[in-house]
Amino acid sequence: MTAQTYINNYNLQQHPEGGWYKETYKSEERIPAIGLPKRFDGERAFSTAIYFLLEQGNFSAFHRIKSDECWHFYAGGALLVYIITGEGTLKVVRLGNNPENKEVFQYVVPANCWFASIPDKHTDFSFVGCTVSPGFDFRDFELAYSSELINQFPQHAAVINSLCRQ
Repeated sequence: MTAQTYINNYNLQQHPEGGWYKETYKSEERIPAIGLPKRFDGERAFSTAIYFLLEQGNFSAFHRIKSDECWHFYAGGALLVYIITGEGTLKVVRLGNNPENKEVFQYVVPANCWFASIPDKHTDFSFVGCTVSPGFDFRDFELAYSSELINQFPQHAAVINSLCRQ
């Protein structure tokens, strides 16, 4: 199957960070603000889930959210997820279905880490899913500015410049 087949069959829309997505689940139950860490400005759904697709030549720009995000590999080729922790450590995770190539089916990006993703060099597209808890809300989404991120993490300037749009 092609990327366009997935985009059409799953009614994916363009995502602000790059790529294509569709929300597939949003819990009807809510966590009240008083039950959440102070970094949240109001109630949130228990959990949310999306499909996410990236084609070769595109990337998901560095961003961060206030919740943990569990990534799941579904189809296509390997996806490289770049994570910068608050301490400045850079980790690259390979989502995919080939454990001999150090690929994993799932990985959790911790809350408040900067992260970006891009299909591996020989990958036409990657079709993955993301589950967020407490549930994703665009109020919790922050897209990185390369200059600010480089000021904070100058040791990762090359990666930041290649995976930021602003």
